[in-house]
Amino acid sequence: MSSSTSTRSLATGTGTPDLRVGARGWLALAVLMLPVLLVSIDNTVLSFALPVISETLHPSAAAQLWMIDTYPLVLAGLLVAMGNLGDRVGRRKLLLIGAVGFGALSMVAAFAPTAELLIAARAGLAFFGAMLMPSTLSLLRTIFADRRQRRLAIAIWAAGFAAGAALGPIVGGVLLEHFWWGSVFLIAVPVLIPLLILAPLVIPESKDPTPGPLDLVSIGLSLVMIVPIVFAIKQVATEGFSFAALGLVALGLAAGFAFVRRQLGRENPMLDMRLFRVGAFTGAVLVNLLSVVALVGFLFFVSQHLQLVLGLSPLDAALALVPGLIVMVVAGLAVVPVVRRVKPSIVVALGLALSAVAYIIVMLTGQHASAATLSIAFAVLALGIGAAETISNDLIISVVPENKAGAASAVSETAYELGAVLGTAVLGSILTAFYRSGVVLPLGLSDTQATAASETLGGAVSVSNELPWSLGQVLLHSARNAFDSGVVTTSAIGAALMVAATILALVTLRKARG
Repeated sequence: MSSSTSTRSLATGTGTPDLRVGARGWLALAVLMLPVLLVSIDNTVLSFALPVISETLHPSAAAQLWMIDTYPLVLAGLLVAMGNLGDRVGRRKLLLIGAVGFGALSMVAAFAPTAELLIAARAGLAFFGAMLMPSTLSLLRTIFADRRQRRLAIAIWAAGFAAGAALGPIVGGVLLEHFWWGSVFLIAVPVLIPLLILAPLVIPESKDPTPGPLDLVSIGLSLVMIVPIVFAIKQVATEGFSFAALGLVALGLAAGFAFVRRQLGRENPMLDMRLFRVGAFTGAVLVNLLSVVALVGFLFFVSQHLQLVLGLSPLDAALALVPGLIVMVVAGLAVVPVVRRVKPSIVVALGLALSAVAYIIVMLTGQHASAATLSIAFAVLALGIGAAETISNDLIISVVPENKAGAASAVSETAYELGAVLGTAVLGSILTAFYRSGVVLPLGLSDTQATAASETLGGAVSVSNELPWSLGQVLLHSARNAFDSGVVTTSAIGAALMVAATILALVTLRKARG
């Protein structure tokens, strides 16, 4: 029996291999969950630390958005390339290289003295994080050959991925209650040490036996088609419309067109665009993208509302999100037996519809939203996303040939990271624009104070602490009202987006089998 099937046994009385794995396979899953949790936590932990960072490092509105978005943006641009590289050099090997680099850059980020250095460190974290993520899902495809076991394994993977995003603010809240903001990055070290020790022992190496050549041109095009568009969105939000922003969008679209043409014309493309001819694959990828837009966009403004509007401590604000975290994990696992009896399209559509309901709750409560209301809304959102993400990830990995597992995994995670980018770049930028247009500054502020208070809510809170009490209260009242009026509009857009995603799931996944 080969090493790759050492955890499998022969089915009794049939003489055919039993593809189910034993204890070693599930231990491998547990080890692979470590980088999954880490990378997804890193996606959202900074959103919760943002109020503290904005008061400490005094970033501009654009820098504040870049601190959050640089990480998922670079990840999204490199995941397909790293998935392709893992298929070539070995997925376990790339996983270990990524773990070492991620740990080192986490320490750099933790002690960054300026906003600019923190942004650079986040870009480095994303480079090595891109090595971690495609390896995990494609290795699961190799380890779990039995469809039912693989679906459960992917459910655990997806629940961990989604829960990590929800856990980020909670971890951040606990750490910020007792330590400085840089501590949120140091959590990588104790997570990665057991990964480096156990992965060579329990995770089998796997790679594509016939990989195509490393395509540097395609890697460059994949970055150029994403970065300029997101940069343009941020520029419009912070500075208004300009022809430069329009040019950046055109550049991104042109690079995307060139990327697709290049992939279709190559015998061994970096990303096999023909995968998107499968309706279930395309639909599941879009569900991944839109689900994460909803999750990250929601966390972006809720974390600030809890701390900067309601005045909760980081720990108390984090505790308000705990019910949602529990619901997300339970929903991701509980949906596995459900989808055997109910069509995947129905399950996913219901999950996305619940996400729309969560946004509607926030939209209707508006400026009067309490911590309890936001906790309930987040739990509703988590229930829907936990279910939808599990099914969509299972469909993505199940409908492609095994030798394309790395590429399919990379597409799945690229959708996730691009969704994280758009969640803050689109919804966050809309919120920022509404805040900037709505805040009214009292007389008596210096130019520096006026600039800081007019760009972000965190800046306004910081400036209010420098002013006489009565003047500070006037500024706080105006800033909080401006922020929450933006939240109402953003929530309406988020709800509409989730309704569209619900319809999309019903149409594209209608032929998918459970």
